[in-house]
Amino acid sequence: MRRIAGVELGGTKCVALLGSGPDDVIDRLRVPTTTPDETLSVLRAKLDEWAAVPGFDAIGIASFGPVDLDPASPHHGCIVGTTKLGWDFAPVLAALSDGLSVPAQIETDVNGAALAEARWGHAGDGLSIYITIGTGVGVGVVQNGQPIHGRLHGEAGHLKVPRTNGDGFPGTCIYHGDCVEGLISGPALGRRFGCDPATVAPAHPVWDHVAHDLSLLLHNLIISLGPERIAIGGGVMGGKDWLFDRVRARLARSLGGYGAFGGWAETIERRVGPPGLGDMAGPLGAIAVGLGSSGLR
Repeated sequence: MRRIAGVELGGTKCVALLGSGPDDVIDRLRVPTTTPDETLSVLRAKLDEWAAVPGFDAIGIASFGPVDLDPASPHHGCIVGTTKLGWDFAPVLAALSDGLSVPAQIETDVNGAALAEARWGHAGDGLSIYITIGTGVGVGVVQNGQPIHGRLHGEAGHLKVPRTNGDGFPGTCIYHGDCVEGLISGPALGRRFGCDPATVAPAHPVWDHVAHDLSLLLHNLIISLGPERIAIGGGVMGGKDWLFDRVRARLARSLGGYGAFGGWAETIERRVGPPGLGDMAGPLGAIAVGLGSSGLR
């Protein structure tokens, strides 16, 4: 059986899995994301342990970013230009794979989750999108089991959208201020609410601003890419069916029945929703990345 050591690096926590898919997870490790040296050392120790017993066939890494994915770059496999303090140029791929005699592949965390959703979740074949809203806002795009990007990967979470009336929040992104990430990420919402967003009632008016901003991000992705399905994961959306409902309603109005996208409004309930793999979409994304390494299937 194909056995993968998968590592998902997130802005708050990291998860390592040993296995081949959702029905075959042999071992796992969860650690907080602290400094690169501390975090990567703990993860590498677990990979070394697994390499000795029981062994694995490849390493898959799905990391928060931006990640340098250009094999010709001297910084290939490093995190570059990140908003995560202390992680600029952290050599993730090298730290986790050098000296281990198996193929290793790195992707963004959202592309990994998108691959997992396409392989085992609700997305299926065709072009699909995975969005995570947590420490940041990330967008992954896959088509027919392959991530879609060039030598650089997209950062659609940093798109800007028209603001709704009455929303004067300046945003928290250190690069772009009121981009989508600066408006609706977990830290942005913490600043907006002045408390943990998980404790804020659905009736709070800021949630309508969130629904507005997210629906316009979806509008832009749908119009430009024409996906079959969009899964939205991460801590901000987790367990909030009422927020999904608001986003879908605003999105349907925004699309306005335009051309072939008129059908989106009619089928929006099945096209936009939480990931079929739930909270495991991210960790299983690293397994999916590893399965794609050197042609493993």
